[in-house]
Amino acid sequence: MASKKNNALSMFGNATTMNLNTMVLTNIQSSQYFKHDLFALKTYHEVVDEVYYKVTHLEPWEKGSRKTTGQVGMCGGVRGVGAGGVVSSAFCLLFKLYTLKLTRKQVNGLLTHCDSPYIRALGFMYLRYTQPPGDLWEWFEPFFNDPEEIDPKAGGGRPTTIGALCRKMLVNLDWYDTLLPRLPVKVSKEIDQLIRSLPPAPEPGDGANYEEGEGEEEEEPAAEDRGSRDTRGSHHGSPDSSSKDRDRSDRDRDRSDRDRDYSRHSDRDRDRDRDRDRNRDRDRDRDRGRDRDYDRHDRDRHRDRDRERDRDRDRDRDRDRDRDREYDRRDRDGDRDRDYDSRRDRDRDDRGRSWDRNRDH
Repeated sequence: MASKKNNALSMFGNATTMNLNTMVLTNIQSSQYFKHDLFALKTYHEVVDEVYYKVTHLEPWEKGSRKTTGQVGMCGGVRGVGAGGVVSSAFCLLFKLYTLKLTRKQVNGLLTHCDSPYIRALGFMYLRYTQPPGDLWEWFEPFFNDPEEIDPKAGGGRPTTIGALCRKMLVNLDWYDTLLPRLPVKVSKEIDQLIRSLPPAPEPGDGANYEEGEGEEEEEPAAEDRGSRDTRGSHHGSPDSSSKDRDRSDRDRDRSDRDRDYSRHSDRDRDRDRDRDRNRDRDRDRDRGRDRDYDRHDRDRHRDRDRERDRDRDRDRDRDRDRDREYDRRDRDGDRDRDYDSRRDRDRDDRGRSWDRNRDH
């Protein structure tokens, strides 16, 4: 197994698609949520906060948006092709995290996040889709017995634990109407054998029972020495208990601060959307005015062209009329010259005949 030495994460498979199913990726890239809402998020922490507020399951499609009844073979539901739906916020945010090119430190921050199990689950899904198969065991193995509960099913009703979810990601290829990247046979067999040798994964409720057991153990000494509370009475205010209360209050304070930040962020987004709509209306009015000016200019240009064409036509007509008139005048002059020549020839003939007659006499 490869060792994690530097902060940069390697990438396995198709660096463009993140090894996602083509239908899922196409729906992500064409969704308004990914193109507009997530486009405004530029930092890792902003995207993590968005996961906290938006992700409620881990399926690629929103509940009831994808119809697969009656489809078999390559168009069946498990293949993830042939019948798209409304892509889920979880997969949109998963691909958004991929566009940020997370570091090892950031991925570890997702895996150990204390605010939401869905933030942790997206961290494991990020690793499953992007990391070399030989590195997966090293990433997942520390969390195989994690008892934190999570419900990956859209609409709920199928709770599990983080530990069981991690095992499922490594053993199964099917993932709620899509497929995880295929593992090499050798790596897959090795992981399967290692997981079979482990104790069973924690079930939902195991974590709560475990915490309750701890509380009972803490209370027993106090019950035994209820009469002498001089030394044992302080056990309930032990450093571990106060530390847990302090951590819980810090978490609540962080969550309320994040709620305020999210509210401010939402107001800022609303103002940005309002400014964008106002700019869009201004651009539309400017384009409409430009189109009107262009139409007016185009009409004037056509009118001038028509007027010039009419002038050229009148000029050609006048030129043709003058030419016809000149031809007529030349024809008349030619006829006049011919009449003059024929009269002159006639007169000459008459004079010659009269001279011949006079000479004969």
